[in-house]
Amino acid sequence: MALGLLAAPVPAFAQEPLQLVALGDSLTQGYGLPADQGLVPQLQDWLRKAGHDVIVINAGVSGDTTAGGLSRLDWTLADEPDAMIVALGGNDLLRGIDPATSRANLDAILARLATEGVPAMLVGLSAPGNFGPEFQRDFAAMFPDLARQHGAALYPDLLAPITERYRAGERLDGLMQDDGLHPDAAGVQAIVEALGPAVDTWLDGIER
Repeated sequence: MALGLLAAPVPAFAQEPLQLVALGDSLTQGYGLPADQGLVPQLQDWLRKAGHDVIVINAGVSGDTTAGGLSRLDWTLADEPDAMIVALGGNDLLRGIDPATSRANLDAILARLATEGVPAMLVGLSAPGNFGPEFQRDFAAMFPDLARQHGAALYPDLLAPITERYRAGERLDGLMQDDGLHPDAAGVQAIVEALGPAVDTWLDGIER
């Protein structure tokens, strides 16, 4: 019996979990939420239940613009992640920053990731008409344009599960925090239920 055990094949060591960085702002960071209820932990749980051996690393900084994300890209890449979600632009939108500036920053981030061989998913947002139709058009266009240019995966609108309900006339008091800007835990859950399948499919196509 002992000889039989010795002769049995030795299983290969399991691969290290895939390191997926989420580069973003307060929506990524989990502003105002318990540590286990933000976007990153909820997305990690969703992906693991879907069968992915993945660690989602929180690189969200509250208040960060696309310029802020670009400025800390060296630090974010220091641990050599396997893939990166880029979810920036919300604070550019709130501040009315020229979409051409936001586009240039996201362009630089995606170009750097391509150079480093880090697969990227660009996560967009829809713009309201506060700053006029031209701003709204240019802001919305930069996400698909840049994803196409750099061969990145695209998730068009992070907040779509919430804004679609708002446009349908539904109340959002069960999905948003009191500031009206950040989703609560249930709102994040709705976001992850929509985002998760897109990230799942994207990760399936990434070779390590």
